[in-house]
Amino acid sequence: MNVAKKLSKAEKKLLRQMYWRSFSLYAAVTPSKQGASGFSYAMQPFLNRFYRNSEKKRQEAMVRQMSYFNTNVAMYPFVLGVVASMEKKNSEQDDFNAESINAIKTSLMGPLAGIGDSVFWGVLRTIAAGIAVGLAQSGNVLAPIIFLLLFNLPVQLLRWYGGQMGYTLGSAYISDLYENGFINVLTKGASIVGLAMVGAMTSSMVKFNIKWNMVMDGKVVMKTQAMLDQIFVGLIPLTITLISFYLMKKKNVSVNVLIVAIIVLGILASVLGIA
Repeated sequence: MNVAKKLSKAEKKLLRQMYWRSFSLYAAVTPSKQGASGFSYAMQPFLNRFYRNSEKKRQEAMVRQMSYFNTNVAMYPFVLGVVASMEKKNSEQDDFNAESINAIKTSLMGPLAGIGDSVFWGVLRTIAAGIAVGLAQSGNVLAPIIFLLLFNLPVQLLRWYGGQMGYTLGSAYISDLYENGFINVLTKGASIVGLAMVGAMTSSMVKFNIKWNMVMDGKVVMKTQAMLDQIFVGLIPLTITLISFYLMKKKNVSVNVLIVAIIVLGILASVLGIA
């Protein structure tokens, strides 16, 4: 690949630091942030360099990089590279729309997670394991090492060059978008994709099935959950999610307080036989 030829010596050094730091993505996972702390840690060399003349902007960038992040580890450096290139533009241009950085990051992590999980966890791992198992059955003691090589070499190559590609392509395309006036359109589209992804996560990850039913003469005459599903599938999980968002956004309620409250709510609902 010829990606690195377009980079300066300082940028190559930053990308090397980013690559090694990117291994810590899920070293400190929290329910509300997932890999945000790992993402911020990998971005720190870029932020220290780009915002070395503005402590305020550097602090704003650090807060920005602590937003929720979750994607496939093989595709992750590409997102890092794109975000790093946008942070560079933000440090150079006073009229840069800083909100577009998180919008682009959020819109990329979902689709790339789907691609990465399918290709690497679904296909590559299965092929590598099949080859290694065949070798192990024939008595080859190198089977585990071959499995690790077959699986990890493609992943690490993609991680290494993906970060460089994201940084290089990001810089080029973002400049073109600003020159053509399309950056706001891109930001709006990315925000829509990000919201769609959050909605899908809410539907698939937030569960609350009501077990309480209306009973007459020992017979169930109305199943509460079935009735609610006829009105709106996932009504209660969506309501809980929106209330949690309202409390965080408008009332400044701590995420930790909400987590404890939801755990208590779940325990009480289970003990009382409601859900």
